[in-house]
Amino acid sequence: MSGDGAREADAEAAAVSGMLPGSVVHARGASLSHDSVEGWQKVSGEPTTAALDLGAFAGAEFGLWEMSAGSMLDVEVDEVFLVISGTATVEFLEPELPSIDLEPGSIVRLGEGMRTRWTVTGAPLRKLYLVESGS
Repeated sequence: MSGDGAREADAEAAAVSGMLPGSVVHARGASLSHDSVEGWQKVSGEPTTAALDLGAFAGAEFGLWEMSAGSMLDVEVDEVFLVISGTATVEFLEPELPSIDLEPGSIVRLGEGMRTRWTVTGAPLRKLYLVESGS
């Protein structure tokens, strides 16, 4: 296997236990396994979510998260994320704030305990998230 191919294969394997310095995970192409959302979360459609923990860095955990088409409720942790692919609308139910539209390149900050409604239409929404370790 070439140097680049071997490094990519090592990175995909390392994604399970955390990325190593010099490794790569392709954010848009990484395989994620979806599960149905909990009953209280489901608003409309048949939304599913998936997550891939990529490890920790400088006291924060980071990884990929994805949601399929549909609408769901969530209670947030303190988080910053970057949308990689897909589009969605996030409505802030508590505290009541203006809703936001997400698209690739959107950077968002959420606060601990915020109550939200996520609506994804079409292709899955995928984001790279960063949360405090232990959240």
